[in-house]
Amino acid sequence: MGPDHPVGPPDGRDELLADAARRARRYLDGVASRPVAPGRDALDALDGLDFALPARGVAPGEVLALLDEVGSPATVATAGPRYFGFVNGGALPIAVAASWLLAAWDQNDALAVMSPVAARLDEVALRWVVELLRLPPGTAGGFVTGASMANATCLAAARDAVLTDAGWDAAALGLVGAPAVQVVVGTEAHATVHKALGLVGLGRDRARRLAVDAQGRVLAGELPALEPPAIVCLQAGNVNSGASDPFGPLITWAHEGGAWVHVDGAFGLWAAASPELAGQVAGVGGADSWATDAHKWLNTTYDCGIALVRDGDALRRAMRADAAYLTPSAGREPMHHTPQSSQRARGAEVWAVLAALGRDGLAELVARTARLARRFAGGLEAAGGEILNEVVLNQVVVAFGDAGRTEAVIAAVQHDGTCWCGPTTWHGRRAMRVSVSCWETTDADVDRSVAAIDAVLAGC
Repeated sequence: MGPDHPVGPPDGRDELLADAARRARRYLDGVASRPVAPGRDALDALDGLDFALPARGVAPGEVLALLDEVGSPATVATAGPRYFGFVNGGALPIAVAASWLLAAWDQNDALAVMSPVAARLDEVALRWVVELLRLPPGTAGGFVTGASMANATCLAAARDAVLTDAGWDAAALGLVGAPAVQVVVGTEAHATVHKALGLVGLGRDRARRLAVDAQGRVLAGELPALEPPAIVCLQAGNVNSGASDPFGPLITWAHEGGAWVHVDGAFGLWAAASPELAGQVAGVGGADSWATDAHKWLNTTYDCGIALVRDGDALRRAMRADAAYLTPSAGREPMHHTPQSSQRARGAEVWAVLAALGRDGLAELVARTARLARRFAGGLEAAGGEILNEVVLNQVVVAFGDAGRTEAVIAAVQHDGTCWCGPTTWHGRRAMRVSVSCWETTDADVDRSVAAIDAVLAGC
């Protein structure tokens, strides 16, 4: 081997990686006991990372130490068991370990020729996800950054498909001069659905909004006539209440009207993986596309969303990229199923998590966190809070009197640091939202958090 190919690792590599592992383990060892939100001193210390770009690089070991010693204290402990703010799952140990190995692989999961292992794991993980979510066999999909991009991916496929049926090639010609697509959403559709509609050219504000019940579910008895080309967007897991639309009658109505049905199920779609909770999303498999996240209830690392489309050809037509240097392949190519060409091997981490959990482990994770949400709601109610939603999944919405007092309670809870819960507005009332999504959360974590909130209430 010549001088350009030295034997052994580069100088300092092994020591650097070992130091990174030690620092990561130390962070994880302390994440459950530290305050969930960083303190003022930690935030002020971030100025230490904001320096002029050096002419000569800082030694890698010093860079890593600076990142850990200044950066780690300023993180929010979303990986810990008492973060109940946004619907952020913690990362399972196998997810963390797999992500370390995948970072070392540094694979571009665009084409199978670039990474045979990543492409194969994508296929297997997608098949498992389809089975677990009780979706039609053969459903195609791809791994993206999150539900925002998953919704955009699915809605792009929907847009092209319904316009093709109307005699218009949207992929080739765009939307200028195309037939108008009727879009229908529930009044409680998540902001990312409207964002995705804007991204794919269908407009954030053009959609007709359907009336919903007190839990945010679309009312199946108040439905307009549909005129193709049309797309209907439904929801699995309201971001506040956790409730899902009644999919059976709504999908029947939409399909009878010639519409494509898309389901935004960032976290709620995973209820299908639990026999105990699957009834909450009964009939969801009748839709045409689905968006969900792995970094929420599945507890992978960030970021990982999943776009799923019943008609694989429709997805591939919307996402394909053609170039002279891209050799046609008879197999599945990840880049032709997502908006991105270059992409990290997200599917490999999903594969690792599902392989480690198994069907029963995932069902237990989903059911247990939903049970913990009910425990949380009971404790908050006993402490004097007013539960504003039916706690059907992992979401709790609670008020503590008027808006001013509720805001004061939320601020005090966040300052206390025992747990972290965020604000929301639900049916015009200011409230605190509790989302139980982390694999590590226990009864004791819930009880400790309720006790801390109870103590806060005494002073507000």
